[in-house]
Amino acid sequence: MEKRDSINLNDDELNLYKHYLSIFNNNENRPGRIILGFYRGNFISMIKACICLVFQRSPAWVLPLVTAEIVNIATQHQRNGGVLILVQLTIAMVFLLQNILSSYLATIYFAKVNRHIEGTLRNVLIRKLQYLSIMFHKETQSGRLQSKVMRDVESVYELLNQIFKTIFFFVLDVMIAIIVCANRSPLVLVFFLFSVPISVFVLYWFRKPVRSRNNEFRNEMEVTQGAVAQMLEMIPITRAHGLQESEIGKMNHFLNKIVNRGYHLDLINSLFGASNWVTFQIFQILCLTFTGFLALNRKISIGEVVLYQTYFTQIVSQVSTLINIYPQMCKGVESVKSIGSILEETNVENNNAIIPLGKLKGGVQFCNVDYKYPDSDRWILEDFSLNVTPGECVAFVGESGGGKSTILHLLIGLITTINGKILIDGINIANLNMNEYRSQIAVVPQNTILFDGTIRDNIIYGLSDVSDEEVKSIISEVGLEEVIEKMPRGLDTTLGEHGDKLSGGQRQRISIARALIRHPKIIIFDEATSALDNSSEKIVQEATERMMKNCTTFVVAHRLSTIKNADRIIVMKNGRITEEGSYNDLVEKKGEFYRMLNPQ
Repeated sequence: MEKRDSINLNDDELNLYKHYLSIFNNNENRPGRIILGFYRGNFISMIKACICLVFQRSPAWVLPLVTAEIVNIATQHQRNGGVLILVQLTIAMVFLLQNILSSYLATIYFAKVNRHIEGTLRNVLIRKLQYLSIMFHKETQSGRLQSKVMRDVESVYELLNQIFKTIFFFVLDVMIAIIVCANRSPLVLVFFLFSVPISVFVLYWFRKPVRSRNNEFRNEMEVTQGAVAQMLEMIPITRAHGLQESEIGKMNHFLNKIVNRGYHLDLINSLFGASNWVTFQIFQILCLTFTGFLALNRKISIGEVVLYQTYFTQIVSQVSTLINIYPQMCKGVESVKSIGSILEETNVENNNAIIPLGKLKGGVQFCNVDYKYPDSDRWILEDFSLNVTPGECVAFVGESGGGKSTILHLLIGLITTINGKILIDGINIANLNMNEYRSQIAVVPQNTILFDGTIRDNIIYGLSDVSDEEVKSIISEVGLEEVIEKMPRGLDTTLGEHGDKLSGGQRQRISIARALIRHPKIIIFDEATSALDNSSEKIVQEATERMMKNCTTFVVAHRLSTIKNADRIIVMKNGRITEEGSYNDLVEKKGEFYRMLNPQ
């Protein structure tokens, strides 16, 4: 998967992709190290951002000192007091005004790095999802994957913001307070050092329940998002069978579980927030009382009472903010782990790219192939062997579960053999670059897959050098001219999600046009004409038969009348070939194929 020719990336993108994979694979269950790994190559920008953040925060440290000096000047009636107050005012104004520029510069450096990390995370997730095996995608709800790409990455971005702003400011505020108190009053410093561990204890006490509730809530949201995606796909079936209320009831079950998880999460967060707020308000009052007694005994000045109270309030505020955002930080950490579950996934598609394929001729050979699905004891294919020469048309028929579609999936490379091998032009498919191979084949699936784009976009999907004349020629071959002429914008008409503006037969013909325009050397039809009426089927069959002369063709068909012109028909049963021959030969034998033609 990580070979250069298997991923269409430049050197920087490839290195970044590998780096993000290594971050998660080498630091399993270590969110702190994973987060630090995100910033590789961005440390200079982060140092600049931190310098700007220091200047941005500086008014919070200077203003208490200015306030204390002004109070002392006023209460002690110092000589030239007016001039001294104006000097303090000038100092305050300089630090306040520079805050505009420093805040702006900090945002430039800080947001640019974090947004880049956010975008890179989504890009890496998308790339990994593209290369995970088909079996992985069959076993995983698409809604859950969408949640990881969008919701979890957004939570990680928020986590990065909180870590570097809230924690950075908290550390700076504590350091400045300690330095000032150490120089002015060691007694107040002792009081400060006593109060901060209390905040850490409150944070630690609630850590486990808050993290647990966030994890439960996030998991429930993923499950529900998957259920919602499935519900939306099923709406036509639900409506057709009058099952709206049943579906609503099923979704209410999921939604009620979210309500319940969210309610308990709100309770623990509320108790968490209230406990820390009360704790620090008590310490603020104690700080004011303590410094008040010191001033009463002339140990410190009145201005210093204001100074220490302001500093302590800042520390209390930062600790309270830190504690209040702890649930959100837990949510971000859980999202890091959630993203890691994808990037650490090892169930990827094999793409060894050992032997270059070159120009595909179309020869295919199945050699003693066995296949069964994971966690299943039943063999779908057993000792299956078949030799197909370039340009030959082979059709597979038989009962459901006989192995027909499995043969096509093996040929496309979506799954791999358990035993045996498949040779493409004499080369083991396991040694091919799958992208190079698949670029020279075409697949027309039973279930037409169209996206929300124009008709032209759906036909030339993935191609960049197709002329309008070629598109129109293919459209003519599959009998879509009249359909497109009736469209408001012709080829540039937007189809809507899943191509719902077209009939099933029209969608299938666009799918066939998408295959034909690639001029493949191997073309695979999996029940390609199943959704067509007789008239459309005839048009499409004529087009496909013309194309069959130029490539090797594999067809799975239930309509046996559509494969009369196949060079060979393979009858499958229980993963084995039971009959083989031309249409006329098999009819004359009056065996399994004949009974399928004449079920009565």
